[in-house]
Amino acid sequence: MRPTVIFDFDGTLALGDGPVRAYAACVAREAGDSRIVDDADDALAKIAAGESVFRDGYHAVAVAAANRGATPEMLDAAYRASRELLATEAAPISAPSGISAFLDALAPHADRYLVTNAPDVRLTDALVELGIDGRLEQVVTSAGKPRGIEAVVEDALTRGPVLSIGDIHEFDLAPAAALGADTALVGPAATRPPADVTMAAVHLPELYPAIQSWAARSARLG
Repeated sequence: MRPTVIFDFDGTLALGDGPVRAYAACVAREAGDSRIVDDADDALAKIAAGESVFRDGYHAVAVAAANRGATPEMLDAAYRASRELLATEAAPISAPSGISAFLDALAPHADRYLVTNAPDVRLTDALVELGIDGRLEQVVTSAGKPRGIEAVVEDALTRGPVLSIGDIHEFDLAPAAALGADTALVGPAATRPPADVTMAAVHLPELYPAIQSWAARSARLG
């Protein structure tokens, strides 16, 4: 038996508003309305302060753009264009402090997965930029969460306990918890976590000791 730790990407392993701001800029160009960028900036500030009903920055941009008349086709085109900029100066990202060493320390005790709704566009470049390339046993892109994480969790549970980590409870954690996985909520939403999460902290590095303990304990139990 071997435990599995499943990480989300945007907002969990890849930090910063760079990709979301790139998305807003691409939407604004598609829709021909620069006010979308200003609306996105306002929404991102509220999300950071924990004062927003939006799931994340992408959700905020999409709603703001739709309110300005952007069509679903415009949003899709803009999202694809923005992902072509991932991990460049136009859409910068940063890694959680100490993530490379943390993943290395986790390796003896658990498999490390990445499950993201993002497409496989510049993802390898992003993993290199974050210093985590070669440190993941499995990478699942275009996952279609929330439903899309279920098959990954179900398969991993056949080999041992699972811990799912992400910044959107509805997408990253709830489907996994329903199948019997443990969960870790990170990001602004962690200031008011649902009662059913296993652990929570605004910053992922705050959870490194708890995650390592979970993995070591789960490995021993297996």
